[in-house]
Amino acid sequence: MNVNDRIYARITGTGSYLPERVLSNADLEKMVDTSDEWIRSRTGIERRHIAADDQTTTDLAEQAARRAMEAAGVGPADIDFIVVGTTTPDLVFPNVGCLLQQRLDIHGCPAFSVETACSGFIYGLSIADRYVTSGAARCALVIGAETLSRIVDWEDRGTCVIFGDGAGAAILQADQAPGILSCHLGADGRYWDLLYNPYGTSRQRRPDDTEGPFIQMKGNEVFKVAVKTLENVVEETLRANDLDHHEIDWLVPHQANIRIIQATARRLDMPMDKVVVTVQEHGNTSAASVPLALDQAVRDGRIQRGELLLLETFGGGFTWGSALIRF
Repeated sequence: MNVNDRIYARITGTGSYLPERVLSNADLEKMVDTSDEWIRSRTGIERRHIAADDQTTTDLAEQAARRAMEAAGVGPADIDFIVVGTTTPDLVFPNVGCLLQQRLDIHGCPAFSVETACSGFIYGLSIADRYVTSGAARCALVIGAETLSRIVDWEDRGTCVIFGDGAGAAILQADQAPGILSCHLGADGRYWDLLYNPYGTSRQRRPDDTEGPFIQMKGNEVFKVAVKTLENVVEETLRANDLDHHEIDWLVPHQANIRIIQATARRLDMPMDKVVVTVQEHGNTSAASVPLALDQAVRDGRIQRGELLLLETFGGGFTWGSALIRF
């Protein structure tokens, strides 16, 4: 490669993994006061996957990582950068990146996790892109993985119908051909109390607390902010690349809620047959949802090499992000 040539980070392989246990809407009808019709009409979700009692976030991430590595034709010796987006780590430390590094028999390279809720994969993708394009890394493993079932209140029908477990991964490699064209990240902590988990290592539960150690969400407020924020980040991405929305081949959105996905598509004037939708299969898997959707669309042949993809996500914090990719 000529020293004057620009280096791009290209996605050369994707992978995903969903736990074997499936929890259907019919199953939830037996657990809480809800119905299949209510869940489908408001979220688009039909089922979600739940990790086994002995499965951890690293277990899920490992399966997705191995599939992505196989698709890219790379081995442990090729990986020189690992970043994992997750809100549900196995341990306080070591981080999931380090635990995964050990599982994959990779040694010495940077390995860490980012905690930006549903935006974790896009945040990780942006960081890995910077490392690869600067020449600091040649082959990066980027993962989004969650075991949200561990922090869901299964008696709260407003949240337990939404979330599931899973993992998705991508391999980024240095290339002269355009790959990741731009990433755009943002956050606004003013909205922290609309979607959060109330407890952590430095804030333990107190006897007088009324909240359980579970996801807390004000769904209507989250919906309003999410739709507007996603519209803004999509427009920012298009302006930065001097593109019209009609030039996008595929929108790969965060799989949070079918209504949010449809609202974003309408604002882009994008037909739903150009939007990758997998929320019905696994619910909201937070940081795993975008790479899960990407991998499914790649493996079923919808997404083809050379096409222009727009990935976007929104999560607790609030955090958000997008990535424009020439696949």
